[in-house]
Amino acid sequence: MCYFSLFEQQIIMLFRIIKLSLLPSSSLKMTNSSKTFSQLLFLSISMKFVNEPLKWKESFEKLLSSQNGLCLFRAFLVSEFSEENIAFYLACEDYRTTKPSKLAAKAKKIYDEFIGSDTPREVNLDHVTKAITKENVEQPTQSCFDLAQAKIYTLMEKDCYPRFLKSSMYLELTRKTKRG
Repeated sequence: MCYFSLFEQQIIMLFRIIKLSLLPSSSLKMTNSSKTFSQLLFLSISMKFVNEPLKWKESFEKLLSSQNGLCLFRAFLVSEFSEENIAFYLACEDYRTTKPSKLAAKAKKIYDEFIGSDTPREVNLDHVTKAITKENVEQPTQSCFDLAQAKIYTLMEKDCYPRFLKSSMYLELTRKTKRG
């Protein structure tokens, strides 16, 4: 189960409103009340990080190192139905700080959620990486997911991140940031 903060929920809701408003079907166009709501929501979100969005374009690492950037990127991935990538990446980051006595249970949980065949949130990994990770999980260490995490990081950096930078939400946010 994935839980989102109130701020993340607001961003996800805003992404959905914007996506619906961009659909060609006139029945899904934004009404004045939903436009007003989305504008207020956008304003409240953008007030929280004034010039930060401009820095996110510099590198994927800068985006992920920003709590607001990570939150917005995650909301973008939810809107693109690929949130499992960032969820896996963050689970691996958390796993590295796990106490040795809890490694086996946590490794199994991550493997069963993201890597095993037909898992609920299966990430896109090649067969070789899956096999190596499966072996690593059998004798878990704090680095047993490093290869798989690196592959997913690269996938997000090369595919999802450029799409995020071209998204209407990010472009609107940076436009409003530049305007002040």
